[in-house]
Amino acid sequence: MIAFYFLLQAAVSVGVLLVMSSLSSAWQPGKHDLFDFQSVHHQPGRQAILVMLTLVLASVPTLLLVRRKWPALWPLATPPGLGLTRPGHPLFYVLALVIGLAVPILGGWLTEWLAHGQPVTQDIAQIGTNTPLALRLPLALIVVSLGPLVEELLFRGVLLSALLKYGRMPLAVLLSSLVFALVHLPGLGWHWFALPDLLILAVALAWLRLQSASLWPGVLAHGANNALAMVAWFVTINPPG
Repeated sequence: MIAFYFLLQAAVSVGVLLVMSSLSSAWQPGKHDLFDFQSVHHQPGRQAILVMLTLVLASVPTLLLVRRKWPALWPLATPPGLGLTRPGHPLFYVLALVIGLAVPILGGWLTEWLAHGQPVTQDIAQIGTNTPLALRLPLALIVVSLGPLVEELLFRGVLLSALLKYGRMPLAVLLSSLVFALVHLPGLGWHWFALPDLLILAVALAWLRLQSASLWPGVLAHGANNALAMVAWFVTINPPG
């Protein structure tokens, strides 16, 4: 299911890119390059639209497929259930916010220490820092809501439940967290020193999932983590205007 989601992202991205580049060529008289990919990549607004369309068109089918494949497991609180239910206590939402804001700060310090001055920038950060203000809000909304929901459902729902079925909890948490970290490495330029930060976040999200008996605190923490990064990209690095 995880492979399906990321392969679908790649396929949708290529398809949207082909459509956008062909339309760009059609709208410019005298241009003979039917698929002008450079015109899309060199225009931040179009890059943001590409990212948003890719996430939406890959996420919605994935959510529907998981819902259709495991309908009985969808609302169950504990594994093998997928945890789409309320947490055991509302305070887990508060804890999720604390984790979502604290882990990226601590993980960022660790990454900087391991990187020894080498820059670590996510692909979407490079898009976000030059995105027009009108597109920043919808891009941020998708990155902090739909993205975390799908990834939590896949990694802390489907994958963690499957691993717990065949092994003990510490090993299941570690393996699911490692897969999560490795999947996100391409977006970080394959820098190995980004792994500890990703692993810490993944383990914290798995802990939230198991302790709260719900997927929603992890979604909130994941969204807060992404929101903190978005603030840094949109405000600190390149303020609007």
